[in-house]
Amino acid sequence: MQIAETEFGKGFIKMCMDGHRMGWHERNGGNFSYRIRPEEIEQIRENLNDTDMWREIGTEVPDLAGEYFLVTGSGKFFGNTEADPEGNLAVIEIDEQGRRYRICWGLRDGGVPTSELPSHLMNHEVKKKRTNGKHRVIYHCHPANIIALTFVLPLKEEVFTRELWEMMTECPVIFPDGIAVIPWMVPGGKEIAVESSRYIKNHDVIIWAHHGMFCSGEDFDQTFGLAHTVEKAAEILCKVLAVTPVKRQTIPAEGFRKLGEAFQVSLPEKFLYEK
Repeated sequence: MQIAETEFGKGFIKMCMDGHRMGWHERNGGNFSYRIRPEEIEQIRENLNDTDMWREIGTEVPDLAGEYFLVTGSGKFFGNTEADPEGNLAVIEIDEQGRRYRICWGLRDGGVPTSELPSHLMNHEVKKKRTNGKHRVIYHCHPANIIALTFVLPLKEEVFTRELWEMMTECPVIFPDGIAVIPWMVPGGKEIAVESSRYIKNHDVIIWAHHGMFCSGEDFDQTFGLAHTVEKAAEILCKVLAVTPVKRQTIPAEGFRKLGEAFQVSLPEKFLYEK
C-alpha cells in the first residue's frame, strides 16, 4: 500500500495542511513526526528500502531502537505535502543502538529529515516511557500569538499557564499540566533537544521563546487540537492586552479548583496562586 493511502499517512498529511492553512508554517517553518505502529509498517513494507546509508542523529535514543517514524523534511514546505508526499516527507528507521537513522522512503529528490530531528526523537523517547507508549505525535509550529506573548510575559510556566487558562474555560481541562516555557535557544541541536526533553516529562506543551510551540499527543487530532487551543487562548490574551493591561474580571483561583473537581482533572496548585 502506498503511504499516502494509509490511514496514518492521510492523517499526517491532513495535519500538515491544516497547520499550513492556519498560517503556522511560513515558508519551511515548523516540523512534525509520528512514531509508526508495527502493524502500520507492515502495511507499507513493500515500499520501504534498507539500502540508504546510516546517518548520525546527533544524540542517543536507545529506547527508540528499531522504531520507524514518518517525518517532515528539512527545508520542505508543509503546504506541498498533499501534492507531493514522497518529495517532502520521509520514513526513517532508528538503528539498534539508537544513535543513527536511515531513510527508508521519501525525500525523493534528496535531502534529510527536519533539522529538529534530535529534539523530536529525544522527546518521543521521553513520552514513550512516560505514557506507556500512548503518545506517538510530536508537532512543532510557529503560531503568531503565542510567539508574540514571549516578548511581553515573563518566561515562566506559572505565568504563561495561568494567563492562558484564564482566557477560555476549557483550557485547564485541555492542558491541565500547564505549559512549559524555555528561554530563547539556538534551534536544531542537541542542547535545545536536551532542554526540551526535561520539560516534556511533565507537560504536553512547550513554548520556545521567540520561536514557536512544541506539542506531544496520542494522535493527530489530539495534538493539533492542543496546539489550536493554546494558540486561540494566546490570541484572546493578545486582544485583551491590546485593550488594557488590567483585566476588570477573570476566573479566580477557586474557580479553577471547582472546574478541576467538575471535570475530574488535577490542576497543580503552583498555577493557582493569588494575583
